[in-house]
Amino acid sequence: MKPIAALLVLALALLPAPVLAQAAGNVVKLATLVPDGSVWDKALKSMGAEWSTATQGRVTLRIYPGGVTGDEPDVVRKMRIGQIQAAALTLVGLTDIDESFRVFGIPMFFSSYPELFQVIDRMEPEFKKRLDAKGFVLLNWGHGGWVHFFSRTPIKSVDELKKLKIFVWAGDDLAVQMWKANGFNPVPLAATDILPALQTGMIDALPSPPHAANLLQWYRKAPYMADIGLGPLAGALIITKAAWNKISPADRTAILAACEKAENRLEREIPGQDSTSVIEMSKRGLTVVHIAPAEAKLWRATAESFATQLREKAVPKDILDLAVRERDNVRKAGH
Repeated sequence: MKPIAALLVLALALLPAPVLAQAAGNVVKLATLVPDGSVWDKALKSMGAEWSTATQGRVTLRIYPGGVTGDEPDVVRKMRIGQIQAAALTLVGLTDIDESFRVFGIPMFFSSYPELFQVIDRMEPEFKKRLDAKGFVLLNWGHGGWVHFFSRTPIKSVDELKKLKIFVWAGDDLAVQMWKANGFNPVPLAATDILPALQTGMIDALPSPPHAANLLQWYRKAPYMADIGLGPLAGALIITKAAWNKISPADRTAILAACEKAENRLEREIPGQDSTSVIEMSKRGLTVVHIAPAEAKLWRATAESFATQLREKAVPKDILDLAVRERDNVRKAGH
């Protein structure tokens, strides 16, 4: 071996492993269910480009959209064993890590986006702490839109909904038990199986934001949407601590700035996307079903029953109390 080459090999051998990793570049594999080409996918890709630019190529984000790496419980498991380093998750994946995130899944708990944003802003330190204890780092929050029921037949009442087979995320046994306890007929499935399940009649209804129902063509087989909203679909982008610790402090700062920019983009764009999607789907066969005021009260009473059960069985008391306080502060302020 030539002297210069030998010295180079020796120098590389003496470098600490983290330095070698940074020299080669960190590739962060990110899994998500968001559809390729959707507003969420575009926000992630734009963010990933900023990661690479801001770190001069030291950190690269490789995105796997559309559930190609599996459903969210599969993704969380793969993160724990190091096959995937990051994920943009909905509440199903987040509650698989920590039950405190169930507070965002209480039906009709929120009545506006300002309430949601206030709760997220004030409670973020607590969620970061809980994720850190489980081996994850919170990078930003994601917003999926306001959830409504889509169904194969029109539903105007809770009793009509109880007659239908409703999609519930497979792996969330608590949710399945709660639906059954309240007289509903839940069918646990992976989110990637929703369309074929609608096509075969395995399910008759599903909760979904309009934009997702439009992009994934669910409304084609479930062409009725109840006009009463269940609440916002919240999510978050997380990375494993093991992967985060391989990134230098300076690069982490740049990455977090890009993540905040992506979060702000979704806050601005998603509410409008849902409204636009309803208009577009209505032109192609969607019927928006009006829920009469008397029936709306029964929907809210049923939602309160779910909230009570979640309060007793799943959501930590301190988390729920803080969320209620911050939500009510927004209501008192008149937003």
